[in-house]
Amino acid sequence: MTGTGPRHPGRYGERVFRPEAAGEGDRIDLGSLTYDAITMARLRQLGVGPGWSCLDIGAGTGTVARRLLEEAGVAEVLAVDRDVRFLAAHPVPGLTPLQADVTADGFSPGLFRLVHARFVLMHLPDRPRLISRLAGLLAPGGVLVISDAVDLTTESAPRTPYTDAMRVMWRALREGIGTDVSEVVHHPELLEAAGLDSVAAEIHVPPLLPGSAISRFWADTWDRARADMLATGLLDEHRLAEAVRLLESPGYAGLSPGMLTTWGWKPGAPGAA
Repeated sequence: MTGTGPRHPGRYGERVFRPEAAGEGDRIDLGSLTYDAITMARLRQLGVGPGWSCLDIGAGTGTVARRLLEEAGVAEVLAVDRDVRFLAAHPVPGLTPLQADVTADGFSPGLFRLVHARFVLMHLPDRPRLISRLAGLLAPGGVLVISDAVDLTTESAPRTPYTDAMRVMWRALREGIGTDVSEVVHHPELLEAAGLDSVAAEIHVPPLLPGSAISRFWADTWDRARADMLATGLLDEHRLAEAVRLLESPGYAGLSPGMLTTWGWKPGAPGAA
């Protein structure tokens, strides 16, 4: 990723992707439609199920939290976000919304068998400290599962309006709110450094198909980040419109950013003191 660091450091949900903006919940749900089945399959393969207490960090609209309760049959989910309006709008038994900031010094909601965070840490600074903090919220025998974006539209990818828009988006978000996906590949080593065992990782890259949830997600995301993207001077309205048209074209074979999921286990037996 290029750039010289944050010019106007802000936070996710303040300068862009504001939860009070019309349609923001729908944009989040497009991401959920793309990734929830992959997330749930991994969590179920890790054994998440009845009796588990779960902490969902950056829970968004609560789709993963509700599926943990309804499909995996977990005992409870504490769903944390800096703004819980979407969580409060769809209550279900066993789901407790908590408006809180995971980066705050006083954040200490208890111990959990599962701590899950998806598309959260990529937006936050001091990732080693945060991962260590999340690992510290695990009960013995618990598992930390972190998913964040990895982008294959690197300098070696073909130059197209789509890849231009994606590169400019990441730069604009890095300079505007500190988002940095370039460090996501280091998550496995950070989980090991936090003292977790049996660390492993996998990647999922959804296909860019016309009308698909992921194609609509990126078009909507670019629209919301438009001002910041154009302010870089590296993209104009015409090139951005061409990128959106490519997302709608059945003849385009570009790669979407993927999701790298990393997990590791707290030493000890479940239920151990």
